[in-house]
Amino acid sequence: MRPSRVPIGLHLSRTARVISRAFDDALAAVGGSVPVWLVLLNLKIRRPANQRALAQAVGVREATLTHHLNAMETLGLVSRRRDPTNHRVQQVELTATGNALFLRLREAAADFDRTLRDGFAEADLETLELLLARLASNVGERDDGAPPWTGLADTPQTLSRVSKRPQGRRTGPA
Repeated sequence: MRPSRVPIGLHLSRTARVISRAFDDALAAVGGSVPVWLVLLNLKIRRPANQRALAQAVGVREATLTHHLNAMETLGLVSRRRDPTNHRVQQVELTATGNALFLRLREAAADFDRTLRDGFAEADLETLELLLARLASNVGERDDGAPPWTGLADTPQTLSRVSKRPQGRRTGPA
């Protein structure tokens, strides 16, 4: 039996890939990537107490976060220091360079969001959010109160591309 419509999962997957690539390109145009954005965003808005809390907030494993932080520290975006009360715990802080990149990425993310919302009425956007939540619920995903960006940064290769791109130069999708 042939389906009369494209399966929702295929349509959603394709749309998500297109939007994800476009978002990463928008961030790359100002010198960042999705993983870098998520780390900087969490350092700004949550101020996690340590590296473990930051990994949890971003939605990646600690080893993956360590890889990202190593590259970000090399680029001068973050600094790490040992917690004076527990030397096994690392505190992560945003540097002035990291803050400047955060501001550029924040503007790029806001511009991208405005582009995505173009042509939608507020009621359409509310319906879209409900429909997406229902799709997630249909496959067993429960709203656990985690931020909407949780799990999006678990792609170490995108961070390594950041240091190889000249600032402001736009490159095609990876």
